[in-house]
Amino acid sequence: MLYYRYRTLWRTFFQELGMEVKASSPTNREVLEHGTALAIDEACLSLKIYLGHVAELIGECDYILVPRVSNFGWHRNMCTRFEALPDLVRNMFRDADQAFLSYDLDVLEKRDEKSAFLEMGRQLGCPVREVKRAYKLAKKAEQAHNKERVQKQERLSKQEGLKILLAGHSYVLEDPYIGRTVTGYLKESGVIPLRADLVDRDGALKRSRELSPTCKWEVSREILGGIVQYRENVDGIILVSAFPCGPDAMVNELIARRVKGVPILNLVLDSQTGTAGVETRLESFIDIIRLKRGTL
Repeated sequence: MLYYRYRTLWRTFFQELGMEVKASSPTNREVLEHGTALAIDEACLSLKIYLGHVAELIGECDYILVPRVSNFGWHRNMCTRFEALPDLVRNMFRDADQAFLSYDLDVLEKRDEKSAFLEMGRQLGCPVREVKRAYKLAKKAEQAHNKERVQKQERLSKQEGLKILLAGHSYVLEDPYIGRTVTGYLKESGVIPLRADLVDRDGALKRSRELSPTCKWEVSREILGGIVQYRENVDGIILVSAFPCGPDAMVNELIARRVKGVPILNLVLDSQTGTAGVETRLESFIDIIRLKRGTL
C-alpha cells in the first residue's frame, strides 16, 4: 500500500545491499478478486488489492516486505491499517512456507526511520556499516526523486488549459486498475491533471493547518496542504478515495465544507465501480466546469 510512496527508498536500500528486488505485477481484476476473497467484507478496497499482491508473491521470493508504519510524531499518525499489516499478513498466510520482512517506524516510541532500517538490516545479517551506507544512499535517492516529481508538477501547473486537482492517496491514484482510469480519462478529455500529494511534504504539513489544525493523519495533512497550495490555480478538485476508507470519509467532508469557490467532485471507488460509471461522472464534472468558464 505504501509502494508508490517509498518505492525509491526501498529499492535503492536493498539494491545497495546486493539484493534483487521483485515487485508484484500491476493490479488487474484477478489480483482484486483474489484479495477480496482473502479479506473481510469491511476491509477497504486498497487493502483487498494489497492482499492480492501479497498472495501473488508467496513462494516467489525469500522475503516479502511488510513494514509497520505507525506515526512520524505527535499528530502525525498513519491509518491503523499500516500498524496492523505485518500481523495481519503473517496470520493470513501462516500456513504458507514464506518469510516476511518488516521494519517498525514509530517515532512516538523512539523508533525513527533510520533506526528502523538499521534493525531491518541486522535481521538480514548485513554489516552495520553497509546498512548505514545503503540507507544514506537510499534516502538521498528518495529525496531527489520526490523533488523531481514536485518540480515537474509545478511546471505543469503553469501551463495553459483546464486544470483539475486530484486529492487522494498515491496507492489509489497510481494504481493501474483503479486510479489511473481517472487520470487517463482526464488527459484524454484535454484536462491537465494535478495531484495534491505531489508537493513538498514539510511545507504541505504546515499549510494544512489553514484547513484543519487538528487533522492527525500524516498523508491526509499532506493532501490538505496540497489543496491549499493549488486551489487558486485549478478549475476543479476531485476527491478520489477507495471505499470504505474511514479517514477519507471524514477528511473529504472537511474539504467539501471548507474549500469554497471551486467545484468539487467526491469520487469513491469500489470493487463494483465500472469504468463507464466513473467516466460518466468525470464527463459531467468537466462539462460543468467548462460551462462555468463559458467554453462549452
